[in-house]
Amino acid sequence: MQRRALLLSLAAALALTGVATACGDDDDDDSAADGGGGTLDVYSSLPLQGAQRLQTTAMVDGIKLALEQHENKAGGFKIKYTSLDDSTAQAGNWTPEATSANARSVAQDDKAVAYLGEFNSGASAISIPILNEVPVAQISPSNTAVGLTSDEPGADAGEPDKYYPTGQRHYLRIVPKDTIQGAALATVMDDDGCKKIAILDDKEVYGAGLARNIESSAKKLGMDVAVSEGIDPKSPNFRSVASGLAGERVDCFVFSGVTPNGAVQLFKDVSAALPDAKLYGPDGVSNPEFFSPKEGGVPADVGAKVKVTVATLAPEEYPPDGQRFFEQYRDRYGVENVDPYAIYGYEAMDLVLDTCDELGDKCSDRQALIDALLDVKGRESVLGTYDIDENGDTTLTDYGVYRVEDGELVFDTTVKAET
Repeated sequence: MQRRALLLSLAAALALTGVATACGDDDDDDSAADGGGGTLDVYSSLPLQGAQRLQTTAMVDGIKLALEQHENKAGGFKIKYTSLDDSTAQAGNWTPEATSANARSVAQDDKAVAYLGEFNSGASAISIPILNEVPVAQISPSNTAVGLTSDEPGADAGEPDKYYPTGQRHYLRIVPKDTIQGAALATVMDDDGCKKIAILDDKEVYGAGLARNIESSAKKLGMDVAVSEGIDPKSPNFRSVASGLAGERVDCFVFSGVTPNGAVQLFKDVSAALPDAKLYGPDGVSNPEFFSPKEGGVPADVGAKVKVTVATLAPEEYPPDGQRFFEQYRDRYGVENVDPYAIYGYEAMDLVLDTCDELGDKCSDRQALIDALLDVKGRESVLGTYDIDENGDTTLTDYGVYRVEDGELVFDTTVKAET
């Protein structure tokens, strides 16, 4: 009984750290790889439960595909990959506790060289300071909040310095930040003839910051921003809020936030109060749990009014390497439709492995890897050619515009927004 209790306690401890799956080298010895280097650990931390699970599991599969194509090694080292979960079933979303546990467990791993995460900007606001103290290279495949990397419009007071206690950077992202997405959303609304708009956000790091970017860009384009305020994400309905928007006679509405924070109910209530209004959302609602009725998303009549911006494009819009990735992913996992976020998981891991190959035996030097990642220039990737600037931001700027059709996100066009 004592042995069984001990095993159960160990299993519970592992669950609390968010460990999901591991691949690559499964043993713990440091026996030499082909290049004689031993084993290095790479982790991802993503919400694998709740409204974003289909996107994040696709990301994990993209990560695994990149590692397989590198034969589980880079720079003369074996690479062991472990997928961590920063969400809980009860929350149906990332939680501060799970995120902190993930980052701390990686910080304590002497062989950890890279951390792919978080999916949500608010979660990265928690893990960045923890990993900065080590430091461990951190690459987000999806964060867009401006304040994580710069103090440009959209950032809060004290950002980004408060996330980097050592005063040095270790974090970068491979998606355009919200100065770009805010401008993209405003551009789409302007092109659609919006005159008087309402912006509601979910008060999280991502949503509140993006709302400021949307408002600024909309005003530059001459639109009247009648309402820009936060909501209570836990409210059972938003009828009174929607009624207030109707009183303002807005013709377009945009939600700046993520699906788990009341998005479906909010869009239903706004659509009922403003039946003729055009509706918009960011990448935070680009998941089936928002747009598919079968997954609990908005009804078809509401979805028909919605456009969503996402930093992913239709497969045919990517360069040849990107198009090849989608073919390889379909063959590897036996799926017809590839979630667009899979390509960002792939590129995050591929960037780490390629950089490790360039460093050779110096890849085990955490600071050397960080420096090399922050000095990426002219990288030809599945996403296209990009640099990483001094703040850790990508020079990519394209956003895809999607419409909701029959419970699916359908690519509409690419928007090149200027901030």
